[in-house]
Amino acid sequence: MNPAIADFLNELAIQRRASPHTLDAYRRDLKQLEALAAAADPATLNAAQLRRGLMQLHARALAPRSIARTLSAWRSFYAWLARRGVIAQNPAEGLKAPKRARALPKALGADQVSALLDAVPETVLELRDAAMFELFYSSGLRLAELVSLDLANGLDGAGGEVSVTGKRQKTRTVPVGSKACAALAAWIEVRPQFAAAGQPALFVGRHGTRLSPRQVENRLTLWAQRQGLGLHVHPHMLRHSFASHVLQSSGDLRAVQEMLGHASIAATQIYTHLDFQHLAQVYDSAHPRAKRK
Repeated sequence: MNPAIADFLNELAIQRRASPHTLDAYRRDLKQLEALAAAADPATLNAAQLRRGLMQLHARALAPRSIARTLSAWRSFYAWLARRGVIAQNPAEGLKAPKRARALPKALGADQVSALLDAVPETVLELRDAAMFELFYSSGLRLAELVSLDLANGLDGAGGEVSVTGKRQKTRTVPVGSKACAALAAWIEVRPQFAAAGQPALFVGRHGTRLSPRQVENRLTLWAQRQGLGLHVHPHMLRHSFASHVLQSSGDLRAVQEMLGHASIAATQIYTHLDFQHLAQVYDSAHPRAKRK
C-alpha cells in the first residue's frame, strides 16, 4: 500500500476512531486510486486523470451510489494531503459522481387501499385508527402534519377541509372526503373517553396525550397485517397513494402539487412516473405482442 494512504487510514483509525466497516470501505476505494495511478504516486494525479478513473468505474457498471462513495473517499484523502502541505490543491474537489436514479415512491393500488380502509373498527382505538388512515389517504397529509392537528384548530368537518402547517411553515388547506369526515366524526364522538383534560390534540393515545409519529406508524403496520395485505404499509405510502390516484384520475399536476404542499412542481412530477409505470404494467399484461412467454 502507498505510504501516504497507509498513514491516512491509520489517522482515521486512531485519531478519528473510524469503525472497522468505514475503514474497510476507505481501503477498498483508495485501492481503486492506487490502481488508477499504477506505478505513479497517487498524490501526483490531476483532476483529468481522476475523472478518467471515475469514467472507468462507470464503464464497469458500478452503481452511482458506489461511485459517489469512492469519489468521497478520494476527496477526503486529497484534502488530507493538502492539509499536510503535500499538494497545493485538492484535484477531486470539483469532480461530480453520476446522478443516482431517483427511486419511485411506493403506492398502494386502489384495491389495496379499499382492503385496508374498509375494515370495520371493533374498538374505540380502532375508530381513532380508521379516522387517521382515512384522513391520510383522503387529504395526502404528511405524518408530522397529522399528529400536529388539534381538535379545535385546522379541521372543518362541516366544510370538508383541513388546514395544516407543513414544511417551511407553509399553511395549506386541503379537502377531506366524505368517508374521512364520517370516520373523524365517529372518533371525535368517543375521543373524550381518552383525551386528558385540556389536551388539544385531535389524535390521542391510551394515556390521553398526543400520539407520536412512531405510534401512528406502529398502528398502521398492525392494521395492515390484520387486513392481510402482505406488505409493510407506512404513513407516507398513503400520501403517495393519494397523489398517484388523484393524478391518474384528474391529470391535474398543479392541483396535486398544491394539495401535497410541494414548493416545486418537480417534486410532484415523480407521480407522473408512477402513473406511467402503472400504464406500462397494464400494457405488458394486455398487449398481445408485449406479453412475455
